[in-house]
Formats: sequence, C-alpha cells, structure tokens
Amino acid sequence: MSSHAASIDHVMTLVHLLMLVLFAGWGAYFVWVLVRFRRGRQPHADPRGATGRVASFTELGVVIAESVLLIGFALPIWFERTSARPADPNAVVVRVVAEQFAWNMHYPGADGRFGDTSVKLVTATNPLGLDRASPFGKDDVVLIGQMHLPVNRPVVIQLSSKDVIHSFGVPAMRVKQDAIPGLLTPVWFTPIATGQFEIACSQLCGLAHYRMRGVITVEPEDAFQRFLANEAAALK
Repeated sequence: MSSHAASIDHVMTLVHLLMLVLFAGWGAYFVWVLVRFRRGRQPHADPRGATGRVASFTELGVVIAESVLLIGFALPIWFERTSARPADPNAVVVRVVAEQFAWNMHYPGADGRFGDTSVKLVTATNPLGLDRASPFGKDDVVLIGQMHLPVNRPVVIQLSSKDVIHSFGVPAMRVKQDAIPGLLTPVWFTPIATGQFEIACSQLCGLAHYRMRGVITVEPEDAFQRFLANEAAALK
C-alpha cells in the first residue's frame, strides 16, 4: 500500500526462492549421504569424510547469491528508506513519539513549524509537553493512536521515544523503524491507497506491549485538509 512496498516484496521473494533452493539441495544431499555411506557399502568409518570439489563450489555459490541479495537489492532499499529524504517540498512531516503503551502523533499545524516541547510540561493531558505559548506551538495538533495522511503524497515520520525502545511498524506499508530514546530517527514512505492501516509496536516494550496499537487513515487530499482544519478549529 506504499510506493516502495513492491521492491520490498521483490527482495522477500528472492530470499524465499534462495531458501527453497537451499532446502531442496540439502534435502537431496542428506538422502544421498544416507545411501552413499550406508553400512552395507562402507562398513568402516572414514575420518577423511567426503572428498571432491562439489561442496566447495556449492558453498561459493551460496555466498555469491547471498552477497548479491544483500549488496545488490537489500542495502540500496534500506538506505533509500532510512537515509534519503523525499525531494518533494510538499511532503507531510509528522513527529511520532512512542511511550508505554501509546503512539503520540504531532502535526506542525498551518505554520509548518513544530512548537517547543519540555519535559516539565508533560502531563496526562499533554503527553508531549508541548508549549502552546511558544512561537509555533499554538496551532500544533497532537493525537494519540490516530494518524491521518494524504494519499499519493510523501510522508516523513520523525520517530522518538519517551521511555524504552519501541518499533514503529506498519505492515501494510512495509514500514518498520525503531523509536529510540534520545534520538530523532526519520523514516519515509508514500501511501498509494486509501483506507485504514494498523500501526503496531514491533519491539517487546513491556507487559502491555500487545495493546500498543494505532491506526493510519489514508485519505484524499481534500479530506486530509478538512481533518487539519477541524483539528485546528478544535484548538480555538
């Protein structure tokens, strides 16, 4: 359901095909060993084992195949998903702050700038410690467990955590990135289908880890703008 999901699925298909080849190869090898080294044919053990170059060539082939998968496919996709940032200046930027056991979504508001936050201001009703009196904090939108995104528009998620390590996982979007205390970790994707998609914590984070869930609602641009307008009106 994201623009990069197909490339992730392609790599997974290649990995599973390699595992299938290895499984079939090892299965055939074990059958051959049972026949080749049966007691009737070889009553005494040979400490030298099997000889020949087939094993060496097989091991070399597996190393080459795994290197191609890692260097040629997996690493470029990983760098693109974590290191690069969308060139589109209209990309949506959302800060996601994890805590036991909730996802806090922070939108910058109409001014496009995030307001200041402070640990001293954190309360049950202000989980991020947002300073509404700061220059850009008055119009910021903060939600718990609910994220709205426009379809076909790049999204940059800035991840952090208030307590322990969590992992922001959106299986439908093929997105997974750790949220680490003290760090601001970016991850980005482009939703290509409307609907609701589950956010799950992919890192064991405590006794209530199972209920640390959220929902991403991907909607047309006009619906997304109405959502922002409604949230801004609720702040007045």
